Amino acid sequence: MRRLTGSEIIIGLLKQNGIGTVSGIPGGSILPLYDELARSGINHVLVRQEQAAGFIAQGMARVTGKAAVCMATSGPGAMNLLTAIADARCDSIPVVAITGQVNLSLIGTDAFQEADTFGLSFPITKHSMMVKSASELVHAIPLAFAIAESGRPGPVLVDVPRNVQAELAEVPDDFDTCFRRIYDEYARNHKGIKFKTDDSKVSSVIEEFASVLSSASRPVLYVGGGANNPRSAEQIRTFLSLYDAPVVSSLMGIGVVPVESENFLGMVGMHGSVAANRAMHDADVVLAAGARFDDRATGVVSKFCPGARILHIDIDAAEVNKILPSRCSLVEDCAFAFSCLNDAISGVLRSDERRAWLSLCAGMKGDDGVTHPMSCDESDCCGRRGCGVKDGCSFRNPREFIRNIPAAASAFGVGADDIVVTTDVGQHQMWTAQFYPVRRPRQLLTSGSLGTMGFGLPAAIGASLASPGKRVVCVSGDGSIMMNIQELATLGELNLDVTVIVLDNGCLGMVRQQQEYLFDRNYSASTFLNRPDLVKIAEGFGIRAVDADCDGEWARSAFAENGPCLVRVRISRYETVLPFVKGGQANIEALR
Repeated sequence: MRRLTGSEIIIGLLKQNGIGTVSGIPGGSILPLYDELARSGINHVLVRQEQAAGFIAQGMARVTGKAAVCMATSGPGAMNLLTAIADARCDSIPVVAITGQVNLSLIGTDAFQEADTFGLSFPITKHSMMVKSASELVHAIPLAFAIAESGRPGPVLVDVPRNVQAELAEVPDDFDTCFRRIYDEYARNHKGIKFKTDDSKVSSVIEEFASVLSSASRPVLYVGGGANNPRSAEQIRTFLSLYDAPVVSSLMGIGVVPVESENFLGMVGMHGSVAANRAMHDADVVLAAGARFDDRATGVVSKFCPGARILHIDIDAAEVNKILPSRCSLVEDCAFAFSCLNDAISGVLRSDERRAWLSLCAGMKGDDGVTHPMSCDESDCCGRRGCGVKDGCSFRNPREFIRNIPAAASAFGVGADDIVVTTDVGQHQMWTAQFYPVRRPRQLLTSGSLGTMGFGLPAAIGASLASPGKRVVCVSGDGSIMMNIQELATLGELNLDVTVIVLDNGCLGMVRQQQEYLFDRNYSASTFLNRPDLVKIAEGFGIRAVDADCDGEWARSAFAENGPCLVRVRISRYETVLPFVKGGQANIEALR
């Protein structure tokens, strides 16, 4: 037996798990851990605000599928981290957050920077724990990773009092290799999936799936975030080679099927494609894979695939029958479920009726009847020279600009498959979902369920750290970028290959759009009176920056050189995201 401090135990276990990078900010209650971290060889990314540490960890986790680590001190540090933790919970992202806490003897005394991190985090994590002795850490840290990565992934928070970080404890003889033993022990005992379909019943469920699919004349495959990984995507590709069906996706499911696929109709829901929404409405069978029928996708539930029999595959039993009743369901990992289904469906005869249905849906994809009217006047001018309607400048079309990003990058040797895209939240997020040609799983990283402005830039930093050799493109807006703009300093220090594209319209675009359509154009608190010069701000952080409106060679600055670059793109505040489904209406009644 040997004796190690709590901090030595934490760092030792992180290294055993191959953690090479963590993000965070030190503070009094976590300094013992940072003291050990400095000697560990683990790279630390010093962010400027703890929320960004959580989003950097998310960016790493979203591209790898493995839990990443962020750290914060007690009180305000941990509080700043919670938004990113809640975001990870909503989108099922595996993150391990390690927070410092005041000494155990001070808990409950209103000590300096004391807050109930455990209690506050409990509703927004997959699991939270407060460690009260150094010896507990030997199991707590591997357990945190096992819980975060198993079943439906999610964030786990480990709150460690300062005195526990410094406390000596005896560790087992196999400490140097114990992480994997403890991790695997949890996996064996808990299987990772609660209320999983019993193994003895899987074959009969699969047979029923195959029977319903064989009788379908208008089937639709609906994919969500639970299927957005390479293993599931490969099995789904095989499924589509065996069975003719159009595919629609949730926002989180974009990338499961390549955008150029004949089968793919686009995103479903409030801003979904006309073809996707029509196909779902007219379907007689919907096979939902890793999708949870959230409100942005369904709109009015009673008008969403009203005549369809629903087959539901999800790793979380709580999602089955939660919103819509299923004819048959399988609580399983999507990759495993489709591997079984492919064996069963291979015997299903091809149908001329299903082939005709697929062709009909594909035809709707190419002719959706959506137009994008835009008007502008001098109120659009931001007042800077060469930057406004008064000076005869024309606005960029945001849809075409986003669609052409891969082509712009390829001109300077950056292949489409070598780009990872992150977004913030707002109109630019929906335009990216609609128009960026996503070709593979985990290529588009966005804050889906919680919809957190400020996600894009730090997530891009994390994605770049975890994807050496790839160019990360962050698409943001002038509202969202200000939420975590201080992380340009972090990006500049790291000198990562990240291109930040900011669509600048001088307002909160999505808020303004909804005020236009839903509140009789009462534009309340949605227009910025002060329009900062984002190019100068980026340059002040030491980052290469270019104004796409004034520089026809903006793509060269953005993609030809290594390192970060910010690209400002001026668009009209009158641009809207269409289609748009108003509340209380069916998805097929969208404004076009």
